[in-house]
Amino acid sequence: MSDSSPTIRSLTVRAVRVPMAEPHRTASGIITESPLVLTDVVTDVGVEGHSITFTYTPAALRPTADLIRNLEPLISGDALAPLEVEQKLARRFRLLGTQGLVGMALAAIDMALWDALARLQGVSLVRLLGGAERPLRPYGAIGYDGAEGCARAAAGWTRRGFTGIKAKIGYPTVQEDLAVVRSMREAAGADMAIMVDYNQCLAPSEAVQRLRVLDGEGLVWVEEPTLAHDYAGHAQVAQAAHTPIQCGENWWGLQDMQHAIDAGACDYVMPDVMKIGGVTGWLRAAALAHAKGLRMSNHLWPELSARLLCCTPTAHWLEYADWWNSILAEPLAVDDGVAIVSQAPGSGIEWNRAAVERYAA
Repeated sequence: MSDSSPTIRSLTVRAVRVPMAEPHRTASGIITESPLVLTDVVTDVGVEGHSITFTYTPAALRPTADLIRNLEPLISGDALAPLEVEQKLARRFRLLGTQGLVGMALAAIDMALWDALARLQGVSLVRLLGGAERPLRPYGAIGYDGAEGCARAAAGWTRRGFTGIKAKIGYPTVQEDLAVVRSMREAAGADMAIMVDYNQCLAPSEAVQRLRVLDGEGLVWVEEPTLAHDYAGHAQVAQAAHTPIQCGENWWGLQDMQHAIDAGACDYVMPDVMKIGGVTGWLRAAALAHAKGLRMSNHLWPELSARLLCCTPTAHWLEYADWWNSILAEPLAVDDGVAIVSQAPGSGIEWNRAAVERYAA
């Protein structure tokens, strides 16, 4: 019996550089724009699926776009079956490895395939995966803006109804870190959930010392206090701290997550849907988090991540950022501090084509 399933016909890949409405400062530098690769999977029945790849630096933009394009001959003519394609490409790149730019390219295809499959069925990705849309708690992002700047940003998120905020810290002294936390608390109120992110900037021993000072501030979590893949170092910090340690945005695939959990590196997990392996990788990560009883949040990709969190048994917080809103026809809706997940077919990615053309790299 012949297989009449829709097949993959081609890929359309575009690079864009989307300016930030406001520069986002971290302990490692200032982000003024988002270099993105936009991938469309085109099927033989005319249905398309979309995905976004964030390359962090413009230097990786064209190489990533070229790599995604180069994968087209490997999947052209294959059935629209994301799990099968993921396994095929994983085998193909086993010797080279599936981290870095290769991992980003594979995730771009995976995310677009799942989007196309949901659109083909006329359902949201949430429903395709067996879940149901529900309101989510988002937290607002605050940069490395000093006590005064962070307080202003905290007040802004509070006015929008947000119940959680997260700031970048890692200042020259822990007293400056503490001043930022307390300024946000004063601006946002006692009921605001506050998280902080060190962006990997401390040695484990210094992180232990700083956490002793911050442990009394009622923080929801401290994120990546030391190098992301120093699992032993994170475990050292987690064992010494009373405040929960959050990790995950820099895990490349399920094995990194497994190694971190085995080491006792963190109390919570927050995979990045691109680095963890797309929708397929997220589903595996969610299953692992469920098995280990770990609450799971996301890193960026709010439209797609919101839908995936609706299918995540241990879903915790939604990291919200509006960095890419300008290229989207319908960005994730947030009403009075609550993220509203649409039932529209697909994964929530629809292009604002005029903006895509305007920001073409």
